[in-house]
Amino acid sequence: MLRLDEKLKRIRAGQYRPSDFIIADAKDTDMGSGVTGTGFDRSNPAAPRPRSRREFLDQIKLVVRQNVVDIMLVSPSNLELLQEEGVFAGSQVKPAIRANDTTDCWASVRHGVYAGRPSRPFRTASLSRVVTGTATPAPGAPVTGTDLGLYSVTFLNDRDADAAALEAFANFRAEAAANNFKYFYEAFNPNVDCGLSREATGEFLNDCILRSLAGVMKADRPQFLKIPFNGPRALEELAAFDSDLVVGVLGGGGGTVRDTFELVAQAERYGGRVALFGRKINQADAPLELIRLLRAVAEREIPPRQAVRAYHAALGEAKIVPVRSFDDDARITEEVLLPGAVDKAA
Repeated sequence: MLRLDEKLKRIRAGQYRPSDFIIADAKDTDMGSGVTGTGFDRSNPAAPRPRSRREFLDQIKLVVRQNVVDIMLVSPSNLELLQEEGVFAGSQVKPAIRANDTTDCWASVRHGVYAGRPSRPFRTASLSRVVTGTATPAPGAPVTGTDLGLYSVTFLNDRDADAAALEAFANFRAEAAANNFKYFYEAFNPNVDCGLSREATGEFLNDCILRSLAGVMKADRPQFLKIPFNGPRALEELAAFDSDLVVGVLGGGGGTVRDTFELVAQAERYGGRVALFGRKINQADAPLELIRLLRAVAEREIPPRQAVRAYHAALGEAKIVPVRSFDDDARITEEVLLPGAVDKAA
């Protein structure tokens, strides 16, 4: 049993402890962008350049080898290469793939206009290929890729659009069941203006998630949720509603290092049990050090502002020139994190 399975088992049994908090590194950015999705090599601060695919894969290897995150989320094509190289052999880090790539995930394509248009369901990955490497696997075929993936739905408060998204979700669940494939469920806030306040958006999303799963039997339900942090009240409401539904938050934009640590601290405090970070890790000056301190913050060993100080001290020791000064990195810039976020004792 992998560390992830043991943690989920304890969480569902009501035996959660801070060391059970699940952290995932979302390195699936190539499914939503292109050249810039791999992050940037800043070894020459005056001229940072996008990492090549090979350099990106090497970054993933380092994170897996560090053995701090519980899940490594990648694209199916990169998983294939990583498995061929034996990166996950004997590792406690669970590989997972992005199982669909709705059009709002394409927002980082240079010169694209997808971000401003209502999301539509779309899926590239073949689950049979992901699990066994074949299009028509024989019964009992061994898992050569992974049996875990992320499926996302974007609710728009539009009857026809949301019905189409949920029909696609139902089709995915049928294919997942046929391939013994497990998934976690990402639900995005509307990617276009629906006239909802921040508080109303949180309530809307909570209801959409619960309604969309009410007709789903236990065998087809997600391992956990991945949702935007819409504030403490919304997260507490959803986490308290059903003890069998493990709630996690997504990392969102890059932000400051304080934003990163504050998000995981608030998520854990208000009932979240999982955090998935993409850009916040990928764009960091020192990704492995950021991950190490994320774990310490999640386990309540160090408060967020103090973690920022420790992070910058580590950058100084490694002679890494940070993109932002300590004073700038110690600021909370994401509005949803501001109410009650500052720990004066830190």
